[in-house]
Amino acid sequence: MSETESSDVPDIPASTNLRAASAAALTRWTVGLLSDLMPEGRPAVMVDRGIVAAVMSALGSMPGGTRVIPVREDGLRGEWVLAAGVEFGERAGYYIHGSAYAICSARTHRKLVARLSEATGLPIFSIDYRLAPEHLFPTAAIDVENGYRWLQGQGYAGSDLVIAGDSAGGHLALDLLLAHIDEPRFQPAGVVLFSPLIDLTLRLAEQVVREPAMSAGTARKLVELYCGDTDPNHPRLRLDFTRAADLPPLLVQVGGYEMLRADARHLDAAVRRAGGRCTLEEWPGMMHVFQALPRLAPESAAALRRAADFVATAYADDRRAASLVRIG
Repeated sequence: MSETESSDVPDIPASTNLRAASAAALTRWTVGLLSDLMPEGRPAVMVDRGIVAAVMSALGSMPGGTRVIPVREDGLRGEWVLAAGVEFGERAGYYIHGSAYAICSARTHRKLVARLSEATGLPIFSIDYRLAPEHLFPTAAIDVENGYRWLQGQGYAGSDLVIAGDSAGGHLALDLLLAHIDEPRFQPAGVVLFSPLIDLTLRLAEQVVREPAMSAGTARKLVELYCGDTDPNHPRLRLDFTRAADLPPLLVQVGGYEMLRADARHLDAAVRRAGGRCTLEEWPGMMHVFQALPRLAPESAAALRRAADFVATAYADDRRAASLVRIG
């Protein structure tokens, strides 16, 4: 276990590692091979969207009794997801899905969001931001901020909210918070990131083992559909963590068998170097966003429980900090 990992990440038994390796190999020679052979551009995106939607549906799991409430309001698209027994209250979650800005949706991630709602006991609003190549940078970032401000307009203060996201959704979440780093009341109580994409050039990812489902080169082509001709050093694309001490606490979970673990390590080091609070968990043998695939990775349940524990602690710490400010 590396020094950046949480020391109490559950040990993964050998049988699980064998199953994970087998699943990775199968993914590599099916979905991964198909993605490599796919022509570039819009046709490839449409096929990728269908493949990922099918995988998420087949390998995900929807908790019984989950309620889904669509939101269509002034150009905003998203949905509330509430697991059985969860009711609206003073706190809520905000989920930002990933998949290279081009592939997924609130619908593909609905099962994951429902399981996160079940684990945390929170109603979670999942933003359905517009996708590339139909919509270029900064459309997704604008939609993500509009969704967060909409939540605040529903009566939730920043400290009432937690943000969660995966892959490119992690980049969008951090971009949102860094863009408002001078607004303490804008910041949520905590942030949970599953396999976040940080380096949009994918150079970090190229240094690590190939992702079973997609190569760094294929992922880069998808990201470029969103970035277009924008300078990759644009501050909304190449994130600056110099002020990370002013961010809320972060929990980062990443699989041990995925290329974005380099991004996760980079994020953890940058936040810590700036004096911020980050907990990095590397789950041995797990693939990209394994939390969404419980039928493939039963470890996803334990990962979500740890995320729920982090959320509870973040709320408690935020409340204690607020009390100290009032006393002072």
